[in-house]
Amino acid sequence: MARDGYVVPADPLAVTVVKKKTQPPRSWILVDATGQRTILDADKHAIMNRVQIHARDLRILDPLLSYPSTILGREGAIVLNLEHIKAIITSEEVLLRDPLDENVIPVDVEAGEEDESPFEFRALEVALEAICSFLAARTTDLETAAYPALDELTSKISSRNLDRVRKLKSAMTRLTARVQKVRDELEQLLDDDDDMADLYLSRKLAGASSPVSVSGGANWFPASPTIGSKISRASRASVATIRGDENDVEELEMLLEAYFMQIDSTLNKLTTLREYIDDTEDYINIQLDNHRNQLIQLELFLSSGTVCLSIYSLVAGIFGMNIPYTWNDNHGYMFKWVVIVTGVFCASLFIVLMTYARHKGLVGS
Repeated sequence: MARDGYVVPADPLAVTVVKKKTQPPRSWILVDATGQRTILDADKHAIMNRVQIHARDLRILDPLLSYPSTILGREGAIVLNLEHIKAIITSEEVLLRDPLDENVIPVDVEAGEEDESPFEFRALEVALEAICSFLAARTTDLETAAYPALDELTSKISSRNLDRVRKLKSAMTRLTARVQKVRDELEQLLDDDDDMADLYLSRKLAGASSPVSVSGGANWFPASPTIGSKISRASRASVATIRGDENDVEELEMLLEAYFMQIDSTLNKLTTLREYIDDTEDYINIQLDNHRNQLIQLELFLSSGTVCLSIYSLVAGIFGMNIPYTWNDNHGYMFKWVVIVTGVFCASLFIVLMTYARHKGLVGS
């Protein structure tokens, strides 16, 4: 197999039952323990027979269906659905869905330095590293755009700034939900030792292939090429892990805890950003309340002035009518005094109304 990949047709012997309506083949990237990559065209029945999983497990990896982030341990494979990373991990190879997706490129990496971890754990670590880095990068981009937009909104409230913050808040809500799903899946795995034990594929494979013999010399690597090929290079390097206690999940627990802390840190950044948005909304509401109080003060001021001017106009109108008054004969000065007294009364009434409004908190001081 070449490292730059080539197309391999589906194995015709893998499908034993002829279907009335065959599924169209889909492209997968097959990565083995040495890092060699192959583009594999196979339908779902061929994949199911290759890795021995059920159709409901393969349905989780369908990009046309919406499933939450999931890490499932099966008898001979790990079904991995983490956002755009949809893969099937066995003890000796990885099948990645949608090889043409640009987000799959960071996951499809060359084999690095040899370590003592089983192959399935190294593949799982690459997937977790890719998804945690992907979500952390999206969070950083969101923070870079959100904080300046929120600061600009506090300095100038406008329709443009409000719409910009609304879009950023929607993006933050969607990203928070995605990060939360990955975190919840890792937390659920860490809380259940049985689920973590199901991910030890090399251990289960070694236990199934180990012969039962009365003599003390057990043959761990039989001559059968079928069984011998099931032990990958990474698995042979971790014989101590394979032969360990079946209930010992410390190695996987440490691996999951490391990425759980990383995804939890990303979630904390989004929580901090949400709190900053909430604080900005509270500040904007306070500013709007202040402007509303100023409008109420102006309205009350104009209403009080209108009432006073109405009274003043009423008195002037009465004296301005062409109606003969007996008390107005030889008393022309009365008009001046009435106008003066009415003006003083209106001014006093205006002052009383404004004082009452300040006392009730309707206007500012």
